[in-house]
Amino acid sequence: MEGKARIIFSVLATGIVVFVVSCVVTFSNIGLRSDCIARWLSAFFIGWPIASVTGLIAFPYVRRATTGIVALIEGA
Repeated sequence: MEGKARIIFSVLATGIVVFVVSCVVTFSNIGLRSDCIARWLSAFFIGWPIASVTGLIAFPYVRRATTGIVALIEGA
């Protein structure tokens, strides 16, 4: 995956993960309070850009590592 597709994939994939994880962590930390959704969305909008940049950097290495691990498993 190259160019625009790499960036779009990273933004979408990390968006989904951060959306769910920030919800679970916020709820587990503060419970269902009146400000739960506001705190969750705040955590989401802080975490998503960080996760997107991390994904852009990490995903190529993860793909290579995955290819190597699959090759080891299939070769065994």
